[in-house]
Amino acid sequence: MEKPVGSLQEQALKRKERLKALRDRQLQGHASEDGEPERKRALEDSETEDRHRELKLRNYTPEDEELKERQVPKAKPASGENTSGLSDLANLAPRKPDWDLKRDVAKKLEKLERRTQKAIAELIRERLKGSEEELAGAVGAVGVEEGDSD
Repeated sequence: MEKPVGSLQEQALKRKERLKALRDRQLQGHASEDGEPERKRALEDSETEDRHRELKLRNYTPEDEELKERQVPKAKPASGENTSGLSDLANLAPRKPDWDLKRDVAKKLEKLERRTQKAIAELIRERLKGSEEELAGAVGAVGVEEGDSD
């Protein structure tokens, strides 16, 4: 069931004609909406295509003389000293990845720090009380011993 080459060419020509007719209908529809004639629209389209076709070579150094004319000069970065009008360089530095976690946990850490300090102070007081009792007991024992020897 092989089709002859002639019929395939005929089908291709018919397809091209249908596509061309469809394109013409679309252009007419756009021209009637905007109120612009087709010729003007076609000129604008060709101008935009020419603008888009213009090469600008930023990262490529061509060997051809014609292409060297289209090379864009390299941009020089601004030094840190010349940016006096801008903010500090420290403000421009990127934040660490966990900065938001630290921010959210900071209040909870403050509460825990206060509780820890209170607990440490309480433990120290208990030890001091215990050492005072031992000291008082030792002083009392020494006083009793001295009283016995008299």
